[in-house]
Amino acid sequence: MDRGRQGKARRAQQGTINWPGTLLGGRPHTREDLLFHLRSRSAHELWLVIVDASASTRRHHALSDAKGLLAQVFDDAYRQRARLALLTASGQSPTWQVQGLKAAKGLADWLHPLGAGGGTPLLAALTEAGHWLALRRKRYPAEQQRLLVITDGRLKDMAGLPWLECPGLLVDIERGPIRLGRAQTLAAGLGIGYRHIDEL
Repeated sequence: MDRGRQGKARRAQQGTINWPGTLLGGRPHTREDLLFHLRSRSAHELWLVIVDASASTRRHHALSDAKGLLAQVFDDAYRQRARLALLTASGQSPTWQVQGLKAAKGLADWLHPLGAGGGTPLLAALTEAGHWLALRRKRYPAEQQRLLVITDGRLKDMAGLPWLECPGLLVDIERGPIRLGRAQTLAAGLGIGYRHIDEL
């Protein structure tokens, strides 16, 4: 699999499945589609997770389901010794919860009180993330960056989307009988992969 700027990724043949890396390549259909964690790597990985916790994500338990996915991501990051950055988008402005720290076991405890409410400052979060990633690339040029965006895609305006320059996946958590389907458009605009949470 081509990893762009970092060159071709080495592949382990067994061990723990690397779900973020696997899903970035599309939904796996056979064992050959799975990526496994390498026991050693030449560069650290940074996983930037952006969580849309706006009021609309309360509908149909969307955010609750996303918490289960996030708990798995945090556990994977801890096992892989990846660094983690976590940015939430709710209320009036995005909020950094963690910025580039080594993933720790206790991080999942942060999920329990996470609630949805307020507006959707997702565009502001994406823009801020783009600036932060660019600065981090200058400081740690060998670091392998990965992006995970969790949102229902309910943005009023998608003009001015940033180009984040790292492999990424958008997980669509929109639920209910009437779906606007904007998350797929958002993923395309950001130049990252797309999956609905029901497919994961």
